[in-house]
Amino acid sequence: MTTYEDDISFLGEWGVFQKIIFYLLSATCITTGYAGVAAIFLGDSPPHHCRRPPSHLNSTASDGNQSVPYREAEDGWVLRSCSRSRNISESAFGYWNESEGCLDGWDFSTERYESTIVTEWNLVCDEAWKPPFAASIYFFGVLIGSFVSGHFSDRFGRKPVLFASMALQIISTLLQATSTSWVMYCVFNFCIGMGTFSKYNAAFILGCEFLVNWPRTVFAAVGTSLATAVGYVLLVAFAYFIRSWRMLLVALAAFGFLFIPVWWFIPESPRWLLSQGRVGEAEAVIRAAAKRNGVPAPERIFKMEDTALLKKTDHKIRYDQVYSYLDLFKTANIRNMTILVIITWFVVVSTFFSLSLSTPNLDGDPYLNCFFSASVEIPGYVATLLFVYYCRRTTGLLTLMLFSGFTLLIIPFIPQDLRVLIIVLVMSVKTAVAAAYSFIYVYCLELYPTVVRNMGLGLATIMGCCGSMAAPYISYIGEYNQYVPFCLLGSLCVFVGAISILLPETKDTGLPEIISQVKPLSCKCGKEPVAVEMKTEV
Repeated sequence: MTTYEDDISFLGEWGVFQKIIFYLLSATCITTGYAGVAAIFLGDSPPHHCRRPPSHLNSTASDGNQSVPYREAEDGWVLRSCSRSRNISESAFGYWNESEGCLDGWDFSTERYESTIVTEWNLVCDEAWKPPFAASIYFFGVLIGSFVSGHFSDRFGRKPVLFASMALQIISTLLQATSTSWVMYCVFNFCIGMGTFSKYNAAFILGCEFLVNWPRTVFAAVGTSLATAVGYVLLVAFAYFIRSWRMLLVALAAFGFLFIPVWWFIPESPRWLLSQGRVGEAEAVIRAAAKRNGVPAPERIFKMEDTALLKKTDHKIRYDQVYSYLDLFKTANIRNMTILVIITWFVVVSTFFSLSLSTPNLDGDPYLNCFFSASVEIPGYVATLLFVYYCRRTTGLLTLMLFSGFTLLIIPFIPQDLRVLIIVLVMSVKTAVAAAYSFIYVYCLELYPTVVRNMGLGLATIMGCCGSMAAPYISYIGEYNQYVPFCLLGSLCVFVGAISILLPETKDTGLPEIISQVKPLSCKCGKEPVAVEMKTEV
């Protein structure tokens, strides 16, 4: 009996075909990199103040200052942004006035932006909660996408889901640029989030099923992640030259059209075809790959008994109704591990996106800060390979999270005149958290047994989505006090670093197949756990 990897071993590991799969599928994730953080520029709030009432438009500067009074800020006295004086009267005690809201709207600075959704629909003061809520709607779409993408991918194939999701993201982005209301904008933001994550999932699964051995590891740990970082860098470039939020969306959607020709270079997954009993189509894909690699293909690639076993095994793992999400809490070992995993995912993902969305709150040019924030992700993802190959899993996660946490906690104690140092420290944390984000994907896959591995990763992803939904509000707090998010996120990172030492070690160990083989937590107190012999996964 042979495995799928044995059947296609004649292709080699890193031929022309594998390189095309690796680079093109990674490139499709570039649009994922800018979709989630586009809110940095689309929903930014430029300096603004109450518009003077019509009776004061021709008044003197002194009168204007009375109609829109000043307030004290860190950089001096500025015009109030949410109230103005309704009337000014003279009494025995001097002058007094009553305040009222900005009934005639606001005057927004156009020094940085021509327009944003904030200036379009006056999303300030009492409406200031709407921009972060719109960003959370995107991540809610990501949450729904995490539910449906796997099911559709297993039922209809990897390739159709990949390109259908790509079309959903592109079309929704174009339609979002035509939004006539904030509600319409939010609806399309939800669709963009759902399409973006479904596309990323399909590309990730497709690449992992095509590639074997070290190319698969590099693709899973670095390939797709590096592409998202490149997408973030491209967002900064687009936003710097396009200062209107509608035209920025059009440009981002137009960039997505560049990946439509990928359809003719990426075939359907042979693994999925075999799981559906479509052996002839699977062999045709492998023969085309052999021709591209310049190697001869055997007369018969897949044996019927092997394909029957693969189909049976795939059915058992993915569709057996005996297993459900409740089984992730069935025994003490897997229940304790699951609780630690979902806490870790929530904190890592919320920290990652909070730092990304909070970049404009830092001192200095926001475009330059965002460029640094995007660029520092690249060495973080590359460092993931070093942690995967050379470090124990618990040591790697502990190091990344404690470094992130303690660095964030010391930032509030740095004098404000050392702004460059603060930015450097924030960017170093972003590098570490990006590495942790990529690292926990690999770690999570190794922790869960085969029979519930998809569900374990799915639950972890869902908790990560919840963390990303909280990120816009953590970032929003920074508009009032930029140090509160650092203290909150730093404390959470230190906590996760502390509990990470309890997780089982998985480096260079066999993958568990059934729930009873899940390792206990690495707690040294009490009775020493008994080691369970692992079987090699098919």
